[in-house]
Amino acid sequence: MAEFGPDSLPAYLLVAGVLFAAGVLAIGTRRSAISVLIGIELMLNAAALQFVAYDRFATTPGPQGQAAAAFVIVVAAAEAAVALALLFAVYKTTRDVDLESTRELRS
Repeated sequence: MAEFGPDSLPAYLLVAGVLFAAGVLAIGTRRSAISVLIGIELMLNAAALQFVAYDRFATTPGPQGQAAAAFVIVVAAAEAAVALALLFAVYKTTRDVDLESTRELRS
């Protein structure tokens, strides 16, 4: 059996899997839009961790994994900025960020 520690790929993949599962759980069980955004961020961070882990343990390591992780971080920041702007607009009109109560936008 392979060693399970900081010098093995399965340890990183397990942490990334747990992060991804926590993100899916947050999206599926929470009604608050902020909690759903946090779940999406967890899932994106899990993907970035996997990119870096696979790059670290590749036979010919290069900057591809780190570049992909940086791209994921940039996409996550843009997603968070747009989503928070939308949430502020929804909160301004409805005074609530509960996703169930804001299914239908009213004028």
